[in-house]
Amino acid sequence: MDELKKVVDPALVSETERYDFRWYGKTKSKREAFTPSRAALVNDAARSVNPEKAGGNLIIEGENLEVLKLLTSAYRQQVKCIYIDPPYNTGKDFVYSDNFAEGQKPYWEQTGVTEGGVKVDTNTDSDGRFHSNWLSMIHSRLLVARYLLKPEGVIFVSIDDGEVFNLRRVMDEVFGEENFVGILIWKGATDNNPTRVATNTNT
Repeated sequence: MDELKKVVDPALVSETERYDFRWYGKTKSKREAFTPSRAALVNDAARSVNPEKAGGNLIIEGENLEVLKLLTSAYRQQVKCIYIDPPYNTGKDFVYSDNFAEGQKPYWEQTGVTEGGVKVDTNTDSDGRFHSNWLSMIHSRLLVARYLLKPEGVIFVSIDDGEVFNLRRVMDEVFGEENFVGILIWKGATDNNPTRVATNTNT
């Protein structure tokens, strides 16, 4: 309605225009990030090796958003370095769903993502929400990760060209544009000086 009013007479709508990064599902992804987890960490003694000598080192297996939420209770602003290797938005191997209250497999069966244990739906590029689905997935996880990082901490995220620009924009919003250091190019970087980030983005 406001958009129609602006066409007729901009004075009918009072708003301050500003730069904003929006996509379908953004509000929902923020809500999911700050909804308390109902999951619990359970020690797997059969798969543990010398836990008494681990020195606080843990391997945690689980849905990553729920695990990140659980970690904030004990490690809020305690983590020096986070590395995330999210699914690349290839349209082939990425399924977006963040409701794990009833367990991952039953939920996927119920929503038609899998039938008989076989995946039947992915985030295809023909879907009008192709980029939105990926952004919602990464946005909620970055919001929680921010609360794990120390003020002087650093976060690295691997990505390909498909979502690199969207990733940069969402990370600027979550962590602050002023905190961006650089893009590390795994292949094709001509500067092998380990004392600074290579800024050559030609691959």
